[in-house]
Parts: sequence; C-alpha cells; structure tokens
Amino acid sequence: MARKASVSGSLSITSAIVDPALLDLPWDLPLETWPEVTIAALPKGLSRHLVRFAHLSGYIVAIKETSADLALREYELLRNLQRLDVPCVEPVAVITNRVDAEGNALDSALVTRHLKFSLPYRALYSQTLRPDTATRLIDALAVLLVRLHIIGFFWGDVSLSNTLFRRDAGAFAAYLVDAETGNLHATLSDGQREHDLEIARVNIAGELLDLAAGGRLDEATDPIEVSNGILAAYRTLWGELTGSELFAANERWRIAERVERLNNLGFDIEELDITTEDTGSKVRIQPKVVDAGHHQRRLLRLTGLDAEENQARRLLNDLDAYAATRFAGEPDEEISAHEWLAQVFEPVNRAIPKELKGKLEPAEAFHQMLEHRWYLSQNDHRDIPLAEAVSSYIDNVLQHRRDEATIIDPPTGAFTLPIDLVADEDEDWRDRV
Repeated sequence: MARKASVSGSLSITSAIVDPALLDLPWDLPLETWPEVTIAALPKGLSRHLVRFAHLSGYIVAIKETSADLALREYELLRNLQRLDVPCVEPVAVITNRVDAEGNALDSALVTRHLKFSLPYRALYSQTLRPDTATRLIDALAVLLVRLHIIGFFWGDVSLSNTLFRRDAGAFAAYLVDAETGNLHATLSDGQREHDLEIARVNIAGELLDLAAGGRLDEATDPIEVSNGILAAYRTLWGELTGSELFAANERWRIAERVERLNNLGFDIEELDITTEDTGSKVRIQPKVVDAGHHQRRLLRLTGLDAEENQARRLLNDLDAYAATRFAGEPDEEISAHEWLAQVFEPVNRAIPKELKGKLEPAEAFHQMLEHRWYLSQNDHRDIPLAEAVSSYIDNVLQHRRDEATIIDPPTGAFTLPIDLVADEDEDWRDRV
C-alpha cells in the first residue's frame, strides 16, 4: 500500500517505499528550471505535460508535472498494471504540496523509473524510419494493446508517443508509459476495445504524418496504411487468443497445434476448456502472460522434474492437454500431474533403449518426441498414438543423433546454436517424417 509522508514543510511524498534521495531533488523549482547537473539527457517522446529525466540513487527517473489528482490516479493505475504483469514503467512516487521559495504553489509531480534500453519511437532512427521498422513498431503496440484489453484496461490514448520500445531479437517489445487516461475494469466490452483501436489508428496516423513532414519517414511508407495495420494485427491476435475452435473428436492433435501457435506469439495457456458437442469438441483457450521462470517452478512443484524454461513450458502444455482430455470437469492439478508422470512421461523415457539414453536429457528427449508427434499428426491428419510416436522418434530421430557430449566441446562451453537446431550429419530429421 502506498504511504504518504510530509517532509520539508508542506511537501508530501506518496510512495510504497520512499527513497530518501527524493528529498535531494529541487522540488521548490518549476521542473523546466531544474539545474542541468540534476537532469539526465535522454530522448523522450511527445507529451501534453512537461516531462524531464533526473538522476536518483544511481538510476534515472522520469518526472512529469501535472495536477495532484491526475498524478495520484496514474500512480495507482501503474501499480495495479505492474501487479498484473503488464509491461509498463515502474511508478516511484507522487510529489504534492510543492511550493517555491516565495510560497507560490507548483504543480504536483509523478515520478516513474526510466526503463533501461528503451527508446521513444521518434528516437529509434535519428534520420529515417524505414517501412519495416514502422510495421514492427505497430505490431509490438498491437501486442501490448491486446495484453491490456485482456486484463480489462481501457487505455483511452493509445499512441506511439505513450509507448516505449525495447529491441527484441529483430523485433520490438512495447511498454506502456502513460496511463493518465486509462481505466481498469473487470472486462472490456467490444465497443470499448474498438474505441481504443480507433484512437490508436488516428493517433498513429498523425504521428507518422508528423515524421513525414519532418523528412524522417521513408518515402515508401504510407502513414495511413501503416496506421491501419494495427487494426489487422490486433484483430488477428485477439481472435487467436480468445476465439473458440471446433474440430472432430479424432483431431485432438489440433489442441497442441493451437497451443503451439499461442506460444509462438509469446502467450502461455492458463487453461484448456474443452466442451463435447454433438458435432465434435469445442475448445476455448484462455491465455495468461506469466512471469519468467513460471514454468520451471510449476513443473518442479507438480512433478519434481527440473527442466529448462522452454522444456518446462512444453511439458506443462502436454500435461494440461492430457488432464483436459483425461478428466471430466476441473481436474485436481496434483492428481492429474501424478498420473501424467506415471502414464506418459516415465513410460516414454523407459522406452528409450539404454544405449541411446546418453543422447539427450529426459526432458529434452520428451520435448523432441512431442515435436516429432506433432509433425506426424500434421502430415497424417490424425491423432498419432503415443506408442507409435515414441517408436517413430527412436527409430527415425534419436538413434541418428550424436551424443550431447560430442556436441558440447568443451563441456562447460557455450552453445553457438540451440541444441535442437543441430541437424543430423546426413540430413535434417524433419525430412524423414
């Protein structure tokens, strides 16, 4: 819970944990006149309020002058978004009851922590924003907007200016930086979501047209077309995350296919709700973004298996799919995990011949078997039985692999490629499926 402390006369600081260094900042001066020794020279986006960066306790904070009510409201919204694991800036404090040396009232201030390695969209390219970069920014913003809408947050001022971007392996990750106009609800109506989308479309078009007017947008980029791209990107992702899917009872492999698509989009599965109908099975998948290491901790807690994060995610997906099809209603998580371990995971690893057990760790072997089973199911358009998939994997994949000890040289060295990308010497195993 945030606490309010009165310091230096009438000055008040509202913060969960008050950093004493806040008292060293010149709150008795208007933000625009703060001395340069205090200010951090970092690029910032456009804002309706005055925003400046300052040094604080070895890190950098962004300070925005606004009214006390708006500052306190945005502070609480950002704290709630952080608790919900939404990518956003970290709120530090709200400073109210500011006065200058003559006793004149000054605007209140919202203090947030600067997001390291992030840039506003205008600073991503000092000269020209290329078409592919503009599209990737829009895609990242669409992902952020979907995540916000899923947890019931109406932004009210979606724009590139109110977003910070981090480079992410050739793409971008988007973070909310301004929540002043937002509201958090239990759920959002279709009308609220569409209103946010229309705001995004109009704002982005204006921002890109502004770049074009300043000669900072590639001539091949159509601001209106790029702006409209957020509608398509958002609706594709929203449909993938929230849409129901009908399929025949003998096409259960499509559950794994749907989960795989969602994982590739960066979303994890909270539950699989499968309802049997006369025409087949109706699958409703509800995604939830979880924190780093979540899968490792959950797998270890349920099964005692200690695996890498991606391995754990894949094993848990199989565990959840098994529980959803094996048990009626809502299965007990610990019971279903125990049965999956005894009936699925352990039999698969026992089936691997002794002379092949040194090829891969058990979790990695199981993961690769699942991938092999998925490819078989795709090719044959049927649900491949587990025993058939295991036999095919051992005969066509595992026995052709080199031992891990021969791939890792020296044993403590770093991989130059993920181990599942190291092909067999004669041909890629997928060609034999």
